Amino acid sequence: MTDFKKLFDSFVSLKTGVIGDVMLDTYIWGKVDRISPEAPVPVVSLDQKEYRIGGAGNVALNCHSLGSQVFILSVTGDDADGLLLEELFTESQIDTSYMVKSNNRITTNKTRIISRNQQMMRLDSEVIHDLCIKDENELLEKIKSFIGIEDPDIMIFEDYNKGILTERVIREAIGLCRQAGIVTAIDPKRKNFFSYTHADIFKPNLKEVKEALNLLFDEVHQPMLENIHRELERILHHHISFITLSEKGVFYQQEGRSGIIPSHRRSIADVSGAGDTVIAVASLLYAATKNIHLMAEVANIAGGLVCEEVGTVAINKEKLLNECALLLS
Repeated sequence: MTDFKKLFDSFVSLKTGVIGDVMLDTYIWGKVDRISPEAPVPVVSLDQKEYRIGGAGNVALNCHSLGSQVFILSVTGDDADGLLLEELFTESQIDTSYMVKSNNRITTNKTRIISRNQQMMRLDSEVIHDLCIKDENELLEKIKSFIGIEDPDIMIFEDYNKGILTERVIREAIGLCRQAGIVTAIDPKRKNFFSYTHADIFKPNLKEVKEALNLLFDEVHQPMLENIHRELERILHHHISFITLSEKGVFYQQEGRSGIIPSHRRSIADVSGAGDTVIAVASLLYAATKNIHLMAEVANIAGGLVCEEVGTVAINKEKLLNECALLLS
């Protein structure tokens, strides 16, 4: 029987790097009492503004919440939003020593305007083209320094298609991690889906897999998912497929060992950020145990737990520990 308290306590000894697209999430709350006389749009009287860490930063928050020492590796603009994001990381005890500030980009900022608990509009300030050669070189130097100085256990690649994880950055960063014996975990997006070769854990969701492999099906069953794993393995030469299946749970396979872990019954409030939690939990579990079945079980529970909360939230370690003791003992 797994001693979950001992297992969760061991996370404090793990060093985790998170590389990918970080962003600032801005929330503006207000009241709507009238329509503008200038145009048929609501007038929002602003009450409150809040800044949160988003994108790959949310993966870092989840890893820190579980007790790991976390470092963020990314490129932001050399601007006020980038400075604010750096301050938020520091407040959350996430190391920003290996971040790059670029004059060629702006920091991604997604601003949501909310009234009566309803999102009325989202304003995106971002650039989504790939890093220029200069920024690529700087980020790769930061990655080399991070590996050489910190000797991390895990590197999580969190791709939001904003241009930080270019084909070159992906290829060279995975190569550096393999040389150093670092566990690599991938949460891909469509653009560079097949660039993540030779990784340890490859964690797409089912929709991403269907689009990448050009598959059409409705019914989900284990033999079909095993065929998908074999096709992904043929292209990517990775070790573990870990596919999230939405309300159906998760699928995992490593060589001949595979399984579907059904989701637990939950009162779903908001699915945003669940994938960030799943990749964070799976990465730490695998690094600590090398047990893919346990990795899938715990990550599946964690993904369900954060869906009970409104908005993007990091996993609560004590709550997850109690759920694992209750459901898996």
